[in-house]
Amino acid sequence: MSRHAHTTVPGLDLPRLQRFFDARVPEVTGTLHAELISGGRSNLTYRITDGSSHWVLRRPPLGGLTPSAHDMHREYHVVEALRGSTVPVARPVAYADDTSIIGAPFAVVEHVDGAVLRSRDDIARLSSTELADISEALIDVMVALHNIEPESVGLAEFGRPDGYLRRQVARWTDQWSRVATEPVPDVDSLGRLLSEKCPRESGHSIVHGDVRIDNAILDPVEHTTVRALIDWEMATLGDPLADLALHLVYRDQAFSPVLGGNAASADPRMPPTDHLVQHYALKSGRPVHQLDFHLGLAYFKSAVIAAGIHARHLAGHDAGSDFTSAGGAVPLLAASGLAALSPPQSGSKARG
Repeated sequence: MSRHAHTTVPGLDLPRLQRFFDARVPEVTGTLHAELISGGRSNLTYRITDGSSHWVLRRPPLGGLTPSAHDMHREYHVVEALRGSTVPVARPVAYADDTSIIGAPFAVVEHVDGAVLRSRDDIARLSSTELADISEALIDVMVALHNIEPESVGLAEFGRPDGYLRRQVARWTDQWSRVATEPVPDVDSLGRLLSEKCPRESGHSIVHGDVRIDNAILDPVEHTTVRALIDWEMATLGDPLADLALHLVYRDQAFSPVLGGNAASADPRMPPTDHLVQHYALKSGRPVHQLDFHLGLAYFKSAVIAAGIHARHLAGHDAGSDFTSAGGAVPLLAASGLAALSPPQSGSKARG
């Protein structure tokens, strides 16, 4: 294949990307080839190689309807800031906001070798003990992130932590108005109830916004070692319990259709949510209060995200496969959110 021969990949213009790499990435030595790793649910992710070096490129989804959720510069900025910190991230390589290159802003980081556990098939050979150890390791990385002082890594202005929860309710209510393709009364009710019950923040920290088992690259041999936390598109400064709550919601069977009905995070053999809450509280030293509200908000976010995936699928703007089931998750997640906000007197927890 000649220096300028490229295959076609949805969402990329490889000849123009080649010129960008030749100018901005010193280690590139050959013709670029690309493979879509995942797509449609969030920012699209590609593996890029010249046959010698390997990188990962991220760009917004095709036909995205929720622009604030796909800020590529924000994602690249936080990874750049956390490089060398106690939180493992991929080495940042280049960022471009010139939409003439591939049609959208994009970020490039170094490819990190390791295992990504996306589906139940991926974790089938692992024991329940191993799954618990991996889950605790992921909680430990979350705690490490929450313990970083934003100003110490240049992220003091990364967000406005005061009023974070109320802004989150307003933001996801607005997103729902953008992506809803059919009425789901429970989503509307959940949004109103969250607005009525919104408390003050429990604290302030850097939050990842999407800490899930398949958003971690694990050591290929020692799976309890997290080599990189990835997919930082939702990162900001806010309430750290928002990260914990969303992580718990990913354990709910109601979430599984969002990832094609086979999500590793929702496997029944994963540790129960009570265990994860206790481990977080122990490792962070942070009281876990008002978790019912945080769970309700996390279910609300998940329902709106599922609706966005469904809307892109109906519009033919997804890339990849297994997007047909996401729409069915919307009412399930909304109902779980309402249940979380109206728990029995003994307390509330995400189903696991």
